Amino acid sequence: MTLFRLLTEGVRILEQAGSPDPKQDAQQLLLAAFHLDMVHFLLNRMAELEENSKNQASIKLYRDMIGRRKKRCPLQHILGRQEFMGMEFFVNRHVLIPRQDTETLVEKVLEHQREDGQRGQALLDLCTGSGCIAVSLAARGEFDRVTCTDISKEALTVAMRNGEVLLSEWKEHGVIEFFQGDLFDALPKDGEKYDVITSNPPYIPTGMIRTLEPEVRDFEPSAALDGAEDGLYFYRRIGERAAEYLKPRGTLYLEIGYDQKETVSRILEDAGYKDIQVYKDLPGHDRVILARRRD
Repeated sequence: MTLFRLLTEGVRILEQAGSPDPKQDAQQLLLAAFHLDMVHFLLNRMAELEENSKNQASIKLYRDMIGRRKKRCPLQHILGRQEFMGMEFFVNRHVLIPRQDTETLVEKVLEHQREDGQRGQALLDLCTGSGCIAVSLAARGEFDRVTCTDISKEALTVAMRNGEVLLSEWKEHGVIEFFQGDLFDALPKDGEKYDVITSNPPYIPTGMIRTLEPEVRDFEPSAALDGAEDGLYFYRRIGERAAEYLKPRGTLYLEIGYDQKETVSRILEDAGYKDIQVYKDLPGHDRVILARRRD
């Protein structure tokens, strides 16, 4: 048995299962199972593997992982990781897998913070999930305090793990806190206000969830996807209360669906926000909406 034959075997299985990118998936799983980088794979792919317990265990692990991917389990769940903003986040079935689209929100917050020359700010991240937004902004931005909330205890456990691993140096001079609960109700009753509030809330209409790819529909947490009948439930709730928690001129950043620009803008306008702006992601879809609290 060679690494090349194992790769070919995995690609064939995933092709038959309808995997969107069978070669890339099989290759990543093979590298993970054998603890290889691409250079060593290319150098040794045609060599016969020694028949020892280590290689047998790696072959079994690889075939088990291929079996999971065959059932359309996300590659990120199998590997237990996903890159976001240049950092490797731990992920599992309890959190939404970080997407590149969401990097647009993080980048806009950082861009505006640099332009304004602000330091020592306080950030609140609602529906934090894996913590990808909050942890990235804590690591890359000029925030002294970062607060994360999520209704899911399991999701917060993942976010806390990512904070612990990725913010070990930052934590020496900054504070990151995690609170379980429903949006703002999770926060302590101390009346703290924030310079920035961010959120990637659930925004897919309930009826649309069944049309999603199996990797999303069957494996990612429905609570992180389902925005109720019209997909706008959480925007209304956040819009109603965010101003209470923002400092004067404080800014709200929300990820939105590609077709939600007009409706979410109207929700925020009706709630009394100003300076509403919408930014596109890399593929050119409307993705992030900014709104400021009225003084």
